[in-house]
Amino acid sequence: MTAAPLLVARDLHKSFGTTPALSGASAAVRAGEVLAIMGPSGSGKSTLLHCLAGILVPDQGTVTYQGQVLSDLPDRPRSALRRSAFGFVFQFGQLVPELSCLANVALPLRLGGIPRRAAERTAADWLERLEVTDVAAKRPGETSGGQGQRVAIARALVGKPSVIFADEPTGALDSLNGERVMHMLVDAAKDSGAAVVLVTHEARVAAYADREIVVRDGIARNLEPAL
Repeated sequence: MTAAPLLVARDLHKSFGTTPALSGASAAVRAGEVLAIMGPSGSGKSTLLHCLAGILVPDQGTVTYQGQVLSDLPDRPRSALRRSAFGFVFQFGQLVPELSCLANVALPLRLGGIPRRAAERTAADWLERLEVTDVAAKRPGETSGGQGQRVAIARALVGKPSVIFADEPTGALDSLNGERVMHMLVDAAKDSGAAVVLVTHEARVAAYADREIVVRDGIARNLEPAL
């Protein structure tokens, strides 16, 4: 039998003030799957990703991770789940500017209680894997856009999450660096067994996914993953 989906959103509604962002969006992703969420600017695709990740709580509908409804969790356990089970890559990396790249990658492990030396050893392994060991001692502002995104991927994967959420991860990069970043993100995630939920409006980026869903006017209806 096919395994049940890892993460499921059902009939999500979310408004900001009087402006609806989601109006009945549903989606699901299985372990190890790369899912692309596509749609034009303002369609609600980033809001859907943020609800799937437990960053936003939908006004209606449910998001279930491994059978647990995320909106039923108080803020602290939901934040702990994001640190332990989820990893994040955003358009501009969102690395901590005051920390070195090595310390940025080690940060999720340190927040999880792992001693500094052990966390930095694991972080150094990931920087090597993503081919950015040369920026380990540099701060994010001293790196190129492509290097910074690879550091962000290392940070997202260092804690061995079940799901990586990537919101326009190549949006600030040229096409060559964008292709390299996507190749490394997908390969590293698949090697570690992590699913990837990828928001993009670019067909060349969505081509890295196993499956696509399209959000229009806050609605996405492609609930079950491909078997």
